[in-house]
Amino acid sequence: MTKPRRQQRRKPLDPARRAAFDVLRAVTEKDAYANLALPAILRDRGISGRDAAFATELAYGACRTKGLLDAVIASAAGRPPERIDPVLLDLLRLGAYQLLRTRVEQHAAVSTTVEQAGIEFDSARAGFVNGVLRTISSRDEKSWVDELAPDAATDPIGHTAFVHAHPRWIGQAFADALGADAGELDALLASDDERPAVHLAARPGVLSAAELAERVDGTVGRYSPHAVYLAGGDPGRLQPVREGAALVQDEGSQLVARALTLADLDGDDGGRWLDLCSGPGGKTALLAALATQRSDEFRVTAVEPAPARAELVEQNTRGLPVEVLRVDGRDPGIEPGFDRVLVDAPCTGLGALRRRPEARWRRQPGDVPPLARLQRELLASAIRLTRPGGVVLYATCSPHLPETVGVVADALRRHPVTALDSRTLFDQVPGLGGGPYVQLWPHRHGTDAMFAAALKVG
Repeated sequence: MTKPRRQQRRKPLDPARRAAFDVLRAVTEKDAYANLALPAILRDRGISGRDAAFATELAYGACRTKGLLDAVIASAAGRPPERIDPVLLDLLRLGAYQLLRTRVEQHAAVSTTVEQAGIEFDSARAGFVNGVLRTISSRDEKSWVDELAPDAATDPIGHTAFVHAHPRWIGQAFADALGADAGELDALLASDDERPAVHLAARPGVLSAAELAERVDGTVGRYSPHAVYLAGGDPGRLQPVREGAALVQDEGSQLVARALTLADLDGDDGGRWLDLCSGPGGKTALLAALATQRSDEFRVTAVEPAPARAELVEQNTRGLPVEVLRVDGRDPGIEPGFDRVLVDAPCTGLGALRRRPEARWRRQPGDVPPLARLQRELLASAIRLTRPGGVVLYATCSPHLPETVGVVADALRRHPVTALDSRTLFDQVPGLGGGPYVQLWPHRHGTDAMFAAALKVG
């Protein structure tokens, strides 16, 4: 009697690949944010060093390039992504990313993914994954892009967007915002795939940027007098951050908060400042610290309707002259007459795609009109709350024209405001264009793509 063959036990994913796969599943299944999900997984599982770096590359890279990966997978599989089981699709994305954008050996990329498919499903599905990945591995990324990308001659923006793994509508939005500088689109889209440096803001009156840089082994920033660049590591573990002497804050955001404090007012500054969209409180903290340097009597009112974000504002501004109001900024029910008002409006966040790996595929063109309506309403409220001769600074972390110049143009038509030359408030920052508004760019300035427009009321 012949003994039955013992089925060979399949080997599960190693810890780094498993962490990356679980992030992809969380993003797909729970709409999680990769930059929040991955650090928690690494910490909980004790993954560090090279394994943590590998997991980060795989998770963030696969999230960023999802559209390109899906196009290649669809071609290799002979079916659209929607007809592939979501778990299997995330596995294929993990394997395809290793094959196309890393130096991982083909055999390792394919075999580890196939083994996990067999564990998750069965031999038939494992065979499907094996066939798809072997087809993908037969060519390099450039070859796949040459075949699948829109024609560069007839659709140059679509081609460039596909090459850099962006949806076409975002490529078009960036090209429109660049305007005459649209030749920089390639560099701008490429910058979204670069790992951004961590920026810290030294709290004015507590630490100088030079002192903070020395304490954290960082480098003093180029533009903001409070900025420090970190070479790496977890900023949350740094003593100045834990003490509240410094905040994790992009240099572009620091420049926006500082710009409001530099604008000339008609008449004296009475010290009533307002942050109308304050959560999570980074800009509020910087405003309040700058306010205290002018006078002990100056105060910042912070408006944030979401309880969790309002709590973050309170945490980030502890010990500073800040009053946090849990109300809707469109109708906050507070006494008007503020000298300076910041409107860092909710937006698509297209200016921070390099920090949010999955965001470029999560956002849709249909998100823009309701956001633009909210932005117009918040800016109108800010103008009503500002005294004659006071200044409103409108900002977004998005360069998309309907969220930036479109909102400001509407305010100029409807309300008693005039546009100031905002470039004068961003001293020593090059490449700001013809004004009067400011648009920062990651490929030019190393910051998020912050937009800022200063408006004088009355």
